[in-house]
Amino acid sequence: MSAEQRIKELGIALPSGSAPAANYANAVRTGNLLFIAGKAPLPENGKLPKGRLGREFTTEDGYRFARSAALDLIAVMRAELGSLDRVARVVEVQGFLNAVPEFEDHAKVLNGCSDFLVEVFGERGVHARSVLGASSLRGGLPVILKALVEVAP
Repeated sequence: MSAEQRIKELGIALPSGSAPAANYANAVRTGNLLFIAGKAPLPENGKLPKGRLGREFTTEDGYRFARSAALDLIAVMRAELGSLDRVARVVEVQGFLNAVPEFEDHAKVLNGCSDFLVEVFGERGVHARSVLGASSLRGGLPVILKALVEVAP
């Protein structure tokens, strides 16, 4: 099934993709690779989440935030490529978590992103990944994700 069909089947309305937070591009394409800049969770109830995993937010909250940030990654893919069906493969995802030093569920949080990418792209959504804990992230965000995507010719 195509990724565009899958999005419709899941009943997901893709946002337009958030704008860069400063003087950089949402994505840069070179050859058949698309590098997507860091994306945060989408606002909930009109507000961006602000806080740390293990203090203001639980692992389950983090999973939801990672899934939401993945939705923004996918929106950028469509905006840059015109169609999600041009994604040959999600190559890599990097996650950055604003977490207390004692937080240990980094992988469980990033599963929110990984699970969603596989839901949308199937085998083409299986990717390499890294997740790092940080003492802070811009704007106090709990999660930021970036991705590398292979583009079909």
